Amino acid sequence: MKKTALVIMAAGIGSRFGKGIKQLAPVGPGGEIIMDYSIHDALEAGFNKIVFIIRKDLEEEFRRVIGSRIEKVAEVAYVFQELSDIPEGIQVPEGRTKPWGTGQAVLCCRAVLDEPFIVINADDYYGKEAFVKVHDFLVADRPESEKMQICMAGFILGNTLSDHGSVTRGICRLGENRELIGIKETHDIIKTCQGAAVTAGDGTRIPVDVNSLVSMNMWGLTPEFLEELETGFKEFLENLKPGELKKEYLLPEVVDDLIQRKKAEVVVLKTHDTWFGVTYQEDRQTVVEAFAKLVEEGVYKRNLYE
Repeated sequence: MKKTALVIMAAGIGSRFGKGIKQLAPVGPGGEIIMDYSIHDALEAGFNKIVFIIRKDLEEEFRRVIGSRIEKVAEVAYVFQELSDIPEGIQVPEGRTKPWGTGQAVLCCRAVLDEPFIVINADDYYGKEAFVKVHDFLVADRPESEKMQICMAGFILGNTLSDHGSVTRGICRLGENRELIGIKETHDIIKTCQGAAVTAGDGTRIPVDVNSLVSMNMWGLTPEFLEELETGFKEFLENLKPGELKKEYLLPEVVDDLIQRKKAEVVVLKTHDTWFGVTYQEDRQTVVEAFAKLVEEGVYKRNLYE
């Protein structure tokens, strides 16, 4: 079996969720957190190594809530996303308080990854189908190409909306062969009776196609991609302007740049599973009920790792 890794971005705490570490909030009938289900599905699909990206100050609680449990069923590595983890010779701008975004988060894994890997958010539930499709893509033999061959799970927009508020989604533009051409970051998408919409500046609602494919930050990547991340991160920091104190080095923007420069080909793997996550505090009960239903239907055992 080829070595493949699951990389989980768990360093952020969502402000919209309110107090508490939302990635560590129990949602399953046995006290499981969302990451438990993602790890279970990834291992089932064939991934055999887990890499947690966390903050150093969360390490003790993280290991207590989930890390020590997962270490019993899979190879585990921890990396820490820190503001100060930047290339030599570059200074952290005065007043900057947060790390540099999802691109830097994945780059933090460069010392522990030398195999193909999938990247996911810690607080998102993706379903089983996407893990299988991404894993199969990463282990498949393909003819040599000048372009980096990577992939992205494409979720149907209508399967990713919240009942409790607006969401931001990266709506995908696809080419003739269903390859990714670009991602349009679309803010304040709300669920409506007709499907979905965004609110224009004058207050009118503009419909959005609920069948559009969107990125939920689930990428199938290679060690070669880490080299591009490293080069791009240095350029990003060198080009920061004084007024860009909060600007982030984001994974989708890195991928888009590689596409535009014809350095990467990104295959979009359509998944029909319903995504859900804890964006708002009110989402938590919906997620708890969703997992209870999945257990009742036999999709998962009541105690996942028994």
